Amino acid sequence: MVVLVIGGSGSGKSAYAEARAAELFARHKSGGRLVYLATMEVRDEESRRRVARHRQMRREKQFVTVECPTHLEEVVAGPGDTFLLECISNLTANEMYAPNGRGAQSAEVIAAAIRRLAEAAKHLVLVGNHVFADGVDYDASTTEYLRQMARIQQEAASLADEVVEVVCGIPLMIKSAESKECV
Repeated sequence: MVVLVIGGSGSGKSAYAEARAAELFARHKSGGRLVYLATMEVRDEESRRRVARHRQMRREKQFVTVECPTHLEEVVAGPGDTFLLECISNLTANEMYAPNGRGAQSAEVIAAAIRRLAEAAKHLVLVGNHVFADGVDYDASTTEYLRQMARIQQEAASLADEVVEVVCGIPLMIKSAESKECV
């Protein structure tokens, strides 16, 4: 099962995605792991404290945290594993702008890694940001970042069994697992 969860900043998408991943894992226990792929780049003491706090919160929910700010393709998945990738926007920015990232090839590399994880794992829950409707004209670099992130999220949505947009904490089903069509 592949689930794409999208929403704006502060929408509740992360909490929904964590609960959905945990529910899928619990429902289909198959000896695998419940893995949280954390994509935030740790750059200073404040981000280190934030990561430590988030790791503790996830540990209480039985998640194993794997730091993955770049190179998603290196993640190894077992057939019983449930993965939560948080989030596509951080991963895209890291791959585009980090010295060891992929730059202009980020969308292709990330989309291929997502396809591979979806095939290898029992479940994959992806978190993406809905940042495309603000009507602001951005500089060329930001526009390219948005273009690449949109390509990744479109690819994720096409292979997803479910696509859910979370608005004000309310999950709205866009594509359901039963119909594989937009609702």
